[in-house]
Amino acid sequence: MTTAPKTHPTSKQTSDDGLAPYATRESQSRGRLVSEPAPNTRSEFQRDRDRIVHSGAFRRLEYKTQVFVNHEGDMFRTRLTHSIEVAQISRSIARVLNLNEVLSETIALAHDLGHTPFGHAGQDILNECMNDYGGFEHNLQSLRIIDELEEKYADFNGLNLTFETREGILKHCSNSNAKKLGELGQRFLEKRQPGLEAQLTNIADEIAYNNHDIDDGLRAGLISIDDLCSVKLFKQQHKAVMKKYPKLPEKRAIHEIIRRMINAQVSDFLQTSTQTLLKAAPQSREDVTQQQQPLVGFSDEMRAMNQELKQFLRRNLYRHYRVHRMTAKAAIIIRSLFDAFLNDPLLLPPEQQQHLHSLEEKDPDTGSARGIADYIAGMTDRYAIREYERIFNATELT
Repeated sequence: MTTAPKTHPTSKQTSDDGLAPYATRESQSRGRLVSEPAPNTRSEFQRDRDRIVHSGAFRRLEYKTQVFVNHEGDMFRTRLTHSIEVAQISRSIARVLNLNEVLSETIALAHDLGHTPFGHAGQDILNECMNDYGGFEHNLQSLRIIDELEEKYADFNGLNLTFETREGILKHCSNSNAKKLGELGQRFLEKRQPGLEAQLTNIADEIAYNNHDIDDGLRAGLISIDDLCSVKLFKQQHKAVMKKYPKLPEKRAIHEIIRRMINAQVSDFLQTSTQTLLKAAPQSREDVTQQQQPLVGFSDEMRAMNQELKQFLRRNLYRHYRVHRMTAKAAIIIRSLFDAFLNDPLLLPPEQQQHLHSLEEKDPDTGSARGIADYIAGMTDRYAIREYERIFNATELT
């Protein structure tokens, strides 16, 4: 006697279980740009997440700067490890608040796909280069990657992700750009909020990069524990760790302090957000989007301590002369590449030349510049350095 194979539950039967009434429900999704059959063994948001993980843009994050250029050390964070850390924090928070954990993870993994090489310095320089051609912003570039630039599927360009994932990736947007985005840009024009999963991922991003930049800064010797003890959030946890573990080696003490800092911020976030949600009492995701302010966030005290930490890192780490040297080099590399390609598109690889031509046909005024920005933004740190050497180093003949 044979038994019938077990059938898998449909995605809509499994993805909404146990969610708060104001969470994002897959059963109420606005769907994809191109209609597709529902997945058999995954939810729609799981499909989004998996497409992001398998994308070329996601893999390239491994060699894109967080603070330190990738080749400066194997142990420093990259955009890839940062994205994974944001996803971990986002999942943990979403689970406690009974929000959509998979969607939160998906947004976190995709939020930096559009980042240039050399971190924020690269973005600033590329934006300057694109000043006369519509500007450049990594947030919009992330959307451009998942909607257009990834070329993997037979039936559509991009990754064809759900509306909710795409909305979560687009954290901010000018009105002029929002008008070009149709339904996705409407909330910026109407000054509405995104879903709570997007809101919490934004805070998780902040928690991750502030605390892990401390770790990398200490590892690189650019900041010291004594310096950091001027920051209240760090000083509190440093004092507690030293009292409990007075003989703990410095390396382990740093990890323990940062672990506790993250826990303190997450705990404050959860407590404050729970109280705010109880007070606002939203009954649906739509209620959340109609609010004038986000419904999740830190207490006033924790927000002030976070601001103090940000200011410390800006003064002492991001403006450190060694980091600034990298920033200056990044400016030279990106500006030189942009100008060279714009003046002579034949310097581009054939595939990129074809991309430029297709954009020029749609927009003769800005198409070439946008195509060059797409190419440069997609580069890893070391690829950008290598391209610069190929073009401007006389000893590099290939």
